[in-house]
Amino acid sequence: MASMFTFQHSSTFDAAPARESEALPVAYPDVEFVAYGEDCIVVARVALPTERLTDLLNSQERYRITDVVADSLTDGHAYELPEVELQRDELFLVHAAGPRGNPGRRKRTRQHSVVLQLGPYLVHGQFHAVPGSDPLEGLRRRKAMVPLTDATIEFVVGRAVQQRHVETLIVNRELMDWAVEAHDEGIEFPELEVPAATGRLAKDFTGQISTHIEAA
Repeated sequence: MASMFTFQHSSTFDAAPARESEALPVAYPDVEFVAYGEDCIVVARVALPTERLTDLLNSQERYRITDVVADSLTDGHAYELPEVELQRDELFLVHAAGPRGNPGRRKRTRQHSVVLQLGPYLVHGQFHAVPGSDPLEGLRRRKAMVPLTDATIEFVVGRAVQQRHVETLIVNRELMDWAVEAHDEGIEFPELEVPAATGRLAKDFTGQISTHIEAA
């Protein structure tokens, strides 16, 4: 089981400490970044030193994000921090807005409709596989962070079921509970269990981020 986001003041979900002896970092362009954890959704900014967000997430296991707003799914509270360091095994899903990447790197693929369960998140999207290959086997063989297109995320905040659509969604296949190929285009999401309320329902800060996603 991955270590997940926590909102205890003594937890590892803290602002990264300043290091006076560090050399000045190289300035990379940053993008809006939305990360979905075990018990919260984080909206922040992340520096993008590569052409695609997927490449960044697969090349590192830890990421520093800034201008952070974390909205708890369990107690309804929102938290703001100037800077946080995340680990890849904390991330179920990620999406962002940014550059589309080098068109020369794109390969001919076939789209397959898939449904995935990752912790509290149910996802329906399009997985791009090599023509003639088994899409689920291809999904299992990919690096940890895998992009889907035309994706829908369903989850519960407080006692309200929410559904969000993004053009590109990056999923952590190492945290998948299950995955199936959806042959029926009219597939309906199974009913999500709504937990008992444990606190006020915080504002959905992720609604402030553009859903025109091109960074994967």
